[in-house]
Amino acid sequence: MFLFKIILSKLFNHGGGMKSSKSSFTFKSFEELKSLLKNRPLSFPEHPHPNAIPSVEKQSPEMEEELFKKAMEGVRPILRENTVERIFQIEFPESSRDKEDAEILQKLADLVKYGRGFRVADTPEYIEGTNYHVHPGVARRLHRGEYSIQAFVDLHGLLAEEAKEVFEKFLKWAVTRGKTGVLIVHGRGLCSPSEPVLKKKVVEWLTHGPWRKWVAAYASARICDGGAGATYVLLSPRPVSKRRTTGAGTKKR
Repeated sequence: MFLFKIILSKLFNHGGGMKSSKSSFTFKSFEELKSLLKNRPLSFPEHPHPNAIPSVEKQSPEMEEELFKKAMEGVRPILRENTVERIFQIEFPESSRDKEDAEILQKLADLVKYGRGFRVADTPEYIEGTNYHVHPGVARRLHRGEYSIQAFVDLHGLLAEEAKEVFEKFLKWAVTRGKTGVLIVHGRGLCSPSEPVLKKKVVEWLTHGPWRKWVAAYASARICDGGAGATYVLLSPRPVSKRRTTGAGTKKR
């Protein structure tokens, strides 16, 4: 319809290149209109689309800052004492299962970050043993740190033969000096292909070696002293007689 009005305006108001008679509107057939359009193409005025977005000239950061300052003229910050803080806290009912899960997750986080709650005695690496006529509870008390540790030796990284020589020299020194609680560091044997070789050897020397009669009890150390990679040894002030060592028992877990 809009196109049709423009065509009529061009043809009849301006005469379409023909002389007008008494009236400015003259009836023309469509055939004549077609021939006029071919000979004289129409130019249409530019009308913006109603949904067209006007182009905005991009402003520089300096201009934007200047406009912001101008808009903020006269603005003053509110004084701290004139403000009112409102804290809204919504409490949701928590089920017992959610509480239990939250506690478990917290304990797990403490275990990973700080080692809290970890017990060497609950792991397969824990070892303990007692000599004949020694109550089994002594080994657990030894593990809990209820006996004073007066000396230690580090066998970690030595070969089995070298470790045995150092072990025997250390035990001889400890017995002759009257030491009752000692610590033997042997490592956990994590790099061994099958089992912790040095740790197994230390247990063997404590229970079957020439110094077994001086060993009242032994147990894996606490985390602070090496955990499963070290062993507490409780030495007897006097050697156990041959008659009493018969059937000497050890316990390994």
